[in-house]
Amino acid sequence: MIYGIGTDIVEVDRIAVKMEKGTGFRDLVFTPHEKNYCEAQVNPFESYAARFAAKEAFLKAMGTGWGHGKINFNEIEVRNEETGKPLLQLIGNAASCYNELQIKQILVSLSHVKTMAVAMVVIEI
Repeated sequence: MIYGIGTDIVEVDRIAVKMEKGTGFRDLVFTPHEKNYCEAQVNPFESYAARFAAKEAFLKAMGTGWGHGKINFNEIEVRNEETGKPLLQLIGNAASCYNELQIKQILVSLSHVKTMAVAMVVIEI
């Protein structure tokens, strides 16, 4: 059964501007694994933006949004299977919420172009 669906779209330049101000935003939002992955890409800010959108989409699918403060952005990690398929790995409070809801599956789709990144998340229980 579908518990929630979330989608988000982000301007790549908006993420780039925040990240160029220092490491605070980067450390607050992204895990070490995500930072390593994005920095290895030809256009790192596109990858960062797609991951940011996935985190927002996940929070929307959960029905909480970011403002409630129960789950931090860096507790939602975007990884890739060997095939390149993205998946979400949850850490800390996000993992606790996952276990409480007895979530069976989280589906995530990412896409980006030079100026925009989009993500969609479906949570099944």
